[in-house]
Amino acid sequence: MTGRAGGPRVVIIGAGIVGCSLADELTARGWQDITVLEQGPLHAPGGSTSHAPGLVFRTHTCRTMTRLAAYTVEKFSGLSEDGNPCFDPVGGLEIATDEERWADLHRKAGLAASWGIEGELVSARRCAELWPLLDESKVLGGFHTPGDGLARALPASRVQAARATARGARFLDRHTVTGIERADGHVTGVVTDRGSFPAELVVSAAGFWGPVIGAMAGVGAAVPLLPLAHQYATTTPVPGLDGRRPILRFQDRDLYFREHPDDSSGQVHLGIGSYAHRPLPVDPYTVPGYDEAPVMPSSLPFTPDDFAASWEDSAWLLPALAGSRVADGFNGVFSFTPDGMPLLGESRELRGFWLAEAVWVTHSAGAAKAVAEWMTDGRPGIDLHGCEPSRFEGAQRSPAYVHERGRQQFIEVYDVIHPLQPASGSRPLRVSPWYARQQELGGYFLEGGGWERPHWFEANAEAARGLEVPERDAWSARHWSPIVAAEARATRERVALYDMTPLRRLEVTGPGSLDFLQRMTTNQLAKKPGAVTYTLLLDAAGGVRSDLTVARLAADRFQIGVNSPADLEWLTDHAPEGVRVRDITSGTCCIGVWGPLARDLVQPLTGADFSHRGFGYFRAKEAFIGEVPVTALRLSYVGELGWELYTGADLGLRLWDTLWRAGQRLGVIAAGRGAFNSLRLEKGYRAWGQDMTTEHNPYEAGLGWAVKRDKGDFVGRAALEGLTPDDVPRRLVCLTLDDPSAIVLGHEPVYLDGVPAGHVTSAAYGYSIGRTIAYAWLPSAAAVPGTAVHLEYFGEKVPATVRAEPLFDPSMDRIRR
Repeated sequence: MTGRAGGPRVVIIGAGIVGCSLADELTARGWQDITVLEQGPLHAPGGSTSHAPGLVFRTHTCRTMTRLAAYTVEKFSGLSEDGNPCFDPVGGLEIATDEERWADLHRKAGLAASWGIEGELVSARRCAELWPLLDESKVLGGFHTPGDGLARALPASRVQAARATARGARFLDRHTVTGIERADGHVTGVVTDRGSFPAELVVSAAGFWGPVIGAMAGVGAAVPLLPLAHQYATTTPVPGLDGRRPILRFQDRDLYFREHPDDSSGQVHLGIGSYAHRPLPVDPYTVPGYDEAPVMPSSLPFTPDDFAASWEDSAWLLPALAGSRVADGFNGVFSFTPDGMPLLGESRELRGFWLAEAVWVTHSAGAAKAVAEWMTDGRPGIDLHGCEPSRFEGAQRSPAYVHERGRQQFIEVYDVIHPLQPASGSRPLRVSPWYARQQELGGYFLEGGGWERPHWFEANAEAARGLEVPERDAWSARHWSPIVAAEARATRERVALYDMTPLRRLEVTGPGSLDFLQRMTTNQLAKKPGAVTYTLLLDAAGGVRSDLTVARLAADRFQIGVNSPADLEWLTDHAPEGVRVRDITSGTCCIGVWGPLARDLVQPLTGADFSHRGFGYFRAKEAFIGEVPVTALRLSYVGELGWELYTGADLGLRLWDTLWRAGQRLGVIAAGRGAFNSLRLEKGYRAWGQDMTTEHNPYEAGLGWAVKRDKGDFVGRAALEGLTPDDVPRRLVCLTLDDPSAIVLGHEPVYLDGVPAGHVTSAAYGYSIGRTIAYAWLPSAAAVPGTAVHLEYFGEKVPATVRAEPLFDPSMDRIRR
């Protein structure tokens, strides 16, 4: 069905900044039948937009979030209401009052350069010039971003709503949603207290009411967000302010400051936002409607006791506040997800029901544009895999998990967070069958996708003694141990067991399975049972959605290693009748047995032929290891001989113990993700979502060899027509640092002839080659072995050189023995 004109009938729930932005973006793309429903009045309906301070700092550790914020600045800078701009580029200033923060601002400056954001590290003197009320003696320095500033959320909402209305959209206030209609797994309309609205597509842009709307749609668990209250106070007039100062972040004490000019008096008040107080979770089901709320639904009474310490910290930094006081304050409600990222995309549980939730003003226009592109074109213009609702699985959507992790996200808003730093609560959540054995070996666990993932084992500490490993700075030494070097060495010299259970596994069965997978992927899968193939999932534009390993176990049975729940959705959505796609991850487990002695370990335990002639590289075989039935795939992500051994979760412990006992004579060890990541980069193996995404095509990513155009049509093939590895404008390239003792971790900017030209995706020390390896995106002209570049690490320029790949065993002799 389609609407009365210009596209399908769309209902957007919520006329805050996200709903108004989305209506504007959809109508700009030609969709006209757009209805925006709002429970409060237009255009200050009482949600988070109505009280938002409007801070827009674009630089984020995530490139996607930076791009969403950058578009928000770009768009709002071009909007005005009655001659008043909707964005005020006063700039941003983040200050450091201790060495840890000062170092982190150097790291943030590198991120800004990587993502193309103008920024400058400045002295304490310069900080005081930008903010004269600062006590210069308290400050070590700052990071100034002149293009950041203040978004005027309510005017921006009104202007965008007016533009959308002029193109055919309608905005209806005082319509409280009471239900979501659905049939046959698809949304069909929205019910309000003032009537029903049929729709083919419904978007929940309801802010902290998102879980309530989700529950009405029968997908409440698909909206894992926690509303929390955040304190904001406004002072009496403060002498010395002029209304043009940058937004000031004092993150060491969880505070920010912005000016509020009073046009009538000419005086300027100071707004102070605090994340320093205890988490104040809010039950969205108990938030009153607009007419029942004392001020507005999102504005709760100010709690002075919670603000007392923040006032003292404010006066410590800004002594001029000693003559001022808090004139007004409130606790404003807004949304946090378990990982701090938005919820953008279509619900898996109810087709046609979309989410644009947990989006702050900072990212509002960018998020709306991405969702609008996704709805109208079938794909967003930028990579959104970290924002998709499906990234959270079963237990991660539980109220207990969402509550615990949401609270932690609030506490850590301004903390210095290491990229490997795991969450502290709700652990352990998902564990392998041999988790107890890993604990006995002294596993150091980090977390990924809810899984406990060992990064090294203290049992291998003795082997690390005497190894020459470069000293690390305090930052790169976090969540790292020299034991990683010992585990990498043992894998290269003997044999190691790796926990590969968190690798997601799907089973595809039924008549037509081969034809289906041929159509969905890039490589040739028409091989005899027993073959394993590396291949790609592309979207219609030729972007890399995922990379897969496909094992053909029988004529109509395949086991597929994928990256995320989104891969399951993509394949399920496209599967024809008779083809079944099933996630088998939770019922199975996997041990990677890798190293030159892997065959010496495995062959005596099985009656099957595991010789090179009997079990070739990229082949699969079902066998027994001792008493345990396994599906063995001869693959290696570490560049050594070996197998992935899969079995049922109930037999996992038996499999581990069998291999462990038999391996003692060979010096077997358990090895962790630290060694794994080092070894995979030495072999040049890509990590989807980190090294390449839908924003990159296979030729740019160095994976053109996995594309077989002559096999027939497949998703994305048409978009690759005319492309060759020789004519792409950019490439993913291998770099090594010139100094064998230098370290980088990833996301660093890459400078070519002194100008930022790209950014690092993955990095790790290569213990086999004796220096740090970094993969980075660079212009093709620079992707030539021998090209000299510099990486910026905490403000230091680190020389590096483009290298041919793979760095280790390019002839593949070790892996094919």
